[in-house]
Amino acid sequence: MSSSAVAYARQNHPRFLNELKDLLRIPSISTLPEHKADCRKAAETLLAELKRIGMEHGRMIETKGHPLVYADWLHASGKPTVLIYGHYDVQPPDPLDEWHSPPFEPTERNGNIYARGAVDDKGQVVAQVKALESLMAANHALPLNVRVLFEGEEEVGGEGIASYVASKPADLKADFALVSDTELFAPGLPTLCVGLRGMIYTELEVRGAKTDLHSGMYGGAAPNPFVSLAHIIARLKDENGHILIPGFYDDVVAPSKEELAAWRSLPFDEEEYRKAEVGSKQLVGEAGYSVLERTWARPTVDVHGILGGFVGAGAKTVIPAKATAKVSMRLVPNMTPAKAFALYKSYVEKIAPAGVDVDVRLIHSGDACLIPVDNRYIQAATRALHEVWGKDTVFIRSGGSIPIVGDFDRHLGLPSVMMGFGLPDDNLHAPNEKFNLKNFELGIQSLIRFLEEVGS
Repeated sequence: MSSSAVAYARQNHPRFLNELKDLLRIPSISTLPEHKADCRKAAETLLAELKRIGMEHGRMIETKGHPLVYADWLHASGKPTVLIYGHYDVQPPDPLDEWHSPPFEPTERNGNIYARGAVDDKGQVVAQVKALESLMAANHALPLNVRVLFEGEEEVGGEGIASYVASKPADLKADFALVSDTELFAPGLPTLCVGLRGMIYTELEVRGAKTDLHSGMYGGAAPNPFVSLAHIIARLKDENGHILIPGFYDDVVAPSKEELAAWRSLPFDEEEYRKAEVGSKQLVGEAGYSVLERTWARPTVDVHGILGGFVGAGAKTVIPAKATAKVSMRLVPNMTPAKAFALYKSYVEKIAPAGVDVDVRLIHSGDACLIPVDNRYIQAATRALHEVWGKDTVFIRSGGSIPIVGDFDRHLGLPSVMMGFGLPDDNLHAPNEKFNLKNFELGIQSLIRFLEEVGS
């Protein structure tokens, strides 16, 4: 690679890593109100950095939640415009006692940097910013027009950015989006994610008596919301992983034969996945589908938490007045969140046991998406990745959801290039989250070469 921007990135890599560590020390946990100031501090840090490297019109865009960060550079006449997206907010670090080093004190070991947000998404955001810095420093210009939009609510549903994008402001006019919030399929294997599952995240509240009751006095007569909730949850899918909500599979489109063949050729060891990544006695799910099909191309129902009653030390024989469960569904391309939620709500209300009231609430949702691999930006990405990594790119889907990708498509008509550099065992959302240091370095170089390739 003869790129002077890549040479600049190599030369300045130790500083880039230190600047990533500075950002990782800010506990920008978007879901906890006590960290509101930290979220703003992370936004301000990124804004200052974008201005420092030569981006223009830098500003904070206020939302009902945490602010967006915007900047642009639009002097590449006749060249395409990229909208670069990432998020500076992170998940809570709990359980703290499972971390080998404090979550907000970035620590290097085994060729990785460990911290909450290391890979999801601060490490990848910093890679984007450092690619822009390297291009600007080496050439005093960028090879294409660039808009940057970072958010601070991705981990809590991204409502602020969704409403901003939906209003179609002129300052988001672009030809394609670049999203770095995904992973390589395997170490050293350049990967582009071209499909995401959508989701609906819900709360299911079951109410019984008007107040908590003594189980000795009222047990056997008063309805128990926990038991009712358990009955409802047990009827959402059968023991083979098949979802029992009527009509839920009606809009599911199976992957093409070509896509399934490509997935079968990936370096995937199911037993290694079970032991190293999942760590369970066995894998579960719908019969007749491979693990990659079940996680990339089939819808799911999952329960994330159950609240209510008495959970302190010791015993308290209480029948709670209400119990709540957090329940989500992952959706696949062609399924819509509105229809999926309507089917789910109607079914839950129908199967609710006698004696309780049920309230089904939608907390947030996002569309699934599938990106055609023959567009010019995906093709430019494969050339850039081959140059940096020395291997052909594999196309995968992700079981996760990045709602903004659907918003960019629906509201702005933008295809997204999902070029991320995480690894499957990076523990995002879990203790000991990490980012591979080599991937951070090669990720910056890949982004530089990609932007140069599109601009050429």
